[in-house]
Amino acid sequence: MTKLQIRAFIYQLGCFAILFISARYLVEQYTNLTGFWIPLTAFVIGTLLSPKFHAIKTKDGEKLFMKWIFMKGIKEIG
Repeated sequence: MTKLQIRAFIYQLGCFAILFISARYLVEQYTNLTGFWIPLTAFVIGTLLSPKFHAIKTKDGEKLFMKWIFMKGIKEIG
């Protein structure tokens, strides 16, 4: 794995973790779900809402791109 691929993985994991923990807390506090439904619901929410990061090789070299459900199109990350 290249440096940008590792960075993309870390960014994606961090964003998912933040959304998963937030969703788990909100689901636990504000719904009547119990048992394994709480983390399962938080997992689905975190997966759907977290941005996707990809390291792609272009003719100018390898670049990091992000795609998110709340943004139109693909954004290049430094």
